[in-house]
Amino acid sequence: MTAPKLMPLALGLFALGLVAIVVVFALFAAGRSNLPIWLNLAAWLLTPVGLGLGVVSAVRSSRARRR
Repeated sequence: MTAPKLMPLALGLFALGLVAIVVVFALFAAGRSNLPIWLNLAAWLLTPVGLGLGVVSAVRSSRARRR
């Protein structure tokens, strides 16, 4: 997958992770403590994966421009 195609995927995953984190905090604030495992996994995995893919995409794009 090339860098320009990787960045939208990275942004989407990061955004979904942030939305999951906001939902988790909102549910905790509403008094719910037993949240579904998929929601916790989305909050803890999507954000760092999206950030990592974004960094990889930025580095690959920078190196491709240098050549």
